[in-house]
Amino acid sequence: MILLDTSVMVDALTGRRRSRPVLQREIERGERLILATLVLYEWLRGPRLPHELASQEALFPRDMAIPFGPVEAAKAADLYTAVSRPRGREVDLAIAACALCWDATLWTLNTKDFNDIPGLDVLGRA
Repeated sequence: MILLDTSVMVDALTGRRRSRPVLQREIERGERLILATLVLYEWLRGPRLPHELASQEALFPRDMAIPFGPVEAAKAADLYTAVSRPRGREVDLAIAACALCWDATLWTLNTKDFNDIPGLDVLGRA
């Protein structure tokens, strides 16, 4: 299972859509790709065009996003105390917590934001 970071959503579904072929290959391979509600929040707050929102909804319906609940919140708090520079990274730590709680690999294009998180399996490719 792969949890998508916002960076992948933006890169795959907007502009030149560079990550779209890799995303498509993963889907065709039968890989389970998921979004966390926090990623959905970051995605939706950006300036999105109607066709981008339609693509997101077709691939990753908002009602299927995994929640950021009490278990994920506790894990994120643990990560906050475990990393050396947590300030300003609260959402990234919360997304990482979702990946860890759901036993998912995190696919991000910003691997440096996650490389110090203990136990997190990070996939970084475009």
